[in-house]
Amino acid sequence: MILPRAPSLLGLAAVAASLLTTSVLAAPTASATATAAASIPTTSGIRFAVDGATKYLAGSNSYWIGFLTNKADVDLVLDHIATSGLKILRVWGFNDVTTKPSPGTVYFQYLSASGSKINTGADGLQRLDYVVAAAAKRGIYLIVNFVNNWSDYGGMPAYATAFGGTKEGWYANTAAQTQYRKYIEAVVTRYTNASSIFAWELANEPRCKGCPTDTLRDWAASTSQYIKSLDPHRMVTLGDEGFGLPPGNGTTLSYPYTTGEGVDFVKNLNISTLDFGTFHMYPKAWGVDNSFGPGWIADHAAACKAAGKPCLLEEYGVETDHCAVEKVWQTASIASSGEGMAGDLFWQWGDTLSTGKSADDGNTIYYGTADGQCLIGDHVKAIVS
Repeated sequence: MILPRAPSLLGLAAVAASLLTTSVLAAPTASATATAAASIPTTSGIRFAVDGATKYLAGSNSYWIGFLTNKADVDLVLDHIATSGLKILRVWGFNDVTTKPSPGTVYFQYLSASGSKINTGADGLQRLDYVVAAAAKRGIYLIVNFVNNWSDYGGMPAYATAFGGTKEGWYANTAAQTQYRKYIEAVVTRYTNASSIFAWELANEPRCKGCPTDTLRDWAASTSQYIKSLDPHRMVTLGDEGFGLPPGNGTTLSYPYTTGEGVDFVKNLNISTLDFGTFHMYPKAWGVDNSFGPGWIADHAAACKAAGKPCLLEEYGVETDHCAVEKVWQTASIASSGEGMAGDLFWQWGDTLSTGKSADDGNTIYYGTADGQCLIGDHVKAIVS
């Protein structure tokens, strides 16, 4: 999703950093590593295997939770997610800048050709540390990604500003890729012993407009292999929107099915070091009708089933009529749970923080509202029933 910045969250004064919990940062012993590997989420055919069970999973997205400086706000959000019965939360594991901000502003990485720096301080990755540890206490699993396709919170455009070139050239930009891998290494090794990591994600909505599909495919294969070399036990996924997919019977070939954005869903799905497929759904932004949803879900499910991997609808949303529209999509996804679909994460989680309501981009589903009951409470009941 293309996101607005949230200055109300980033401008909060940083609180003093607490000592990092052993469950997050301690170097694991061999026995601890073996025990952790046995309980780490994985795949079982076209399903996810989590907490000793293999079933359909529901969750949400919160790009902003790792940027909060009030731990009580983090705890409140995660308590609400846990009591709602959601299992997965997808969060931004990146926050890149090319100009160092004033003290108290959260950022994770400063990018510069003369010397980049990963911020591990109280206004840096220690914010994400708290989310990782707090999620573990509540049995919530996190999908953590490493870079944005969009300029929100830096992303590939920030790398291009620091190292030259264009966003489309980012995938083959040696200087940019070198720093990107340094950042991946810093984050992955930081959470070697964290029990709350569901999967590592290469990017949020990677695109390479007008590029041959091999450009993104080769980058995804190389990068996922690199992540597996750092953490062979956890799942890795791409984070793409699912573009470039052969339409099913009766499906109209519309923009999302084409490869004009340099994305070939089936080709990328067949990368051996990617454990499951991801796709998103925003009909309005893509110029199609909301009725497009069930077919889009079924076609991805079929592709995932053919590849023998689970499919995760990891972002979806509309700006109006949330319950009426998105409930149809959720129902379609659950109906395909034996045919390739393994879970869905609505965009995005909304809550009332100490500073007021969390960011609202029009797609936000707020906890405790009628839409929340429909798309969270009723959805979870439909899965377990």
